[in-house]
Amino acid sequence: MSEPLILGVSGASGLIYAVRAVRHLLIAGYTVDLVASKASFLVWQAENGTRVPPEPEAQGEFWRQQADVPKGGILRCHRWGDVGAAIASGSFRTQGMIVMPCSMSTVAKIAQGLSSDLLERAADVQLKEGRPLIVVPRETPLSLIHLRNLTALAEAGARIVPAIPAWYHAPQTITDLVDFVVARALDQLGLDCVPLRRWQGHGELE
Repeated sequence: MSEPLILGVSGASGLIYAVRAVRHLLIAGYTVDLVASKASFLVWQAENGTRVPPEPEAQGEFWRQQADVPKGGILRCHRWGDVGAAIASGSFRTQGMIVMPCSMSTVAKIAQGLSSDLLERAADVQLKEGRPLIVVPRETPLSLIHLRNLTALAEAGARIVPAIPAWYHAPQTITDLVDFVVARALDQLGLDCVPLRRWQGHGELE
């Protein structure tokens, strides 16, 4: 069994990115440790009109339902304040962590080494252990403070994958645009589990 991947879900808009990541990872049979920040619960309700259950077991069922993957893979959800969870320790081996979507507040706290909740602590652990940390910021426009915090993360070894879709794969739906970003984020971990028409060079152009 491969080592688990941590998926952090912050309070940025665009929680569909997390839903699609859960879908593709579970269908491919990966183990996912998911931690959603406290703010993400409020954003989910604002964007989707439903409530995310706080209990880990019920939350797992909720994410599977949203991702339309009732079976497959392993999904373990953690309470946002449970800083004693396994993913809070460097001795817990992982493939790395993706924070998607990532708010500028979360970017700032990770960049400054603050660990006020489990998501931030898990991200800090990836950096200190030299493991991959992929941050998918979803904000516009970016202030100088945002840019400096993102630069600090990049200098610390994190990979920055902005939620910016492409059009060369001929997207037909919003889901196609979302999946492009999810695929590029997972690429940073060497995971290729999102069906995607990748760029093949000028030969395909007419």
